[in-house]
Amino acid sequence: QVQLVESGGGLVQAGGSLRLACAASGRTFSSYAMAWFRQALGKEREFVAFVNWSGASTYYVDSVKGRFTISRDNSKNTVYLQMASLKPEDTAVYYCAASYGSSRPPAQYDYWGQGTQVTVSS
Repeated sequence: QVQLVESGGGLVQAGGSLRLACAASGRTFSSYAMAWFRQALGKEREFVAFVNWSGASTYYVDSVKGRFTISRDNSKNTVYLQMASLKPEDTAVYYCAASYGSSRPPAQYDYWGQGTQVTVSS
């Protein structure tokens, strides 16, 4: 069992930056690939970024490439999403997710966090 807890969300002006963190419980964090998703009000959940177990391989949705960076610290059981040049359309609840053993974004994830709200004002 893995529990995921997101933090770092908040209100920021357009053009600003935020860093989200997702802390995982358990001793097998490094066995899991991690990802960030987001869901805006009235919209479907959207994939944002993925990182494999080592941090060496990452994937991003086109709309955040060059602005967001996913990373992980296996010694701290934490995955991060550094967000820069934020836009109002980035406003959403951001969720982290874990997938056991995946080397690229899978169709399904094993565990999900509760989410953290990011609001970008214009």
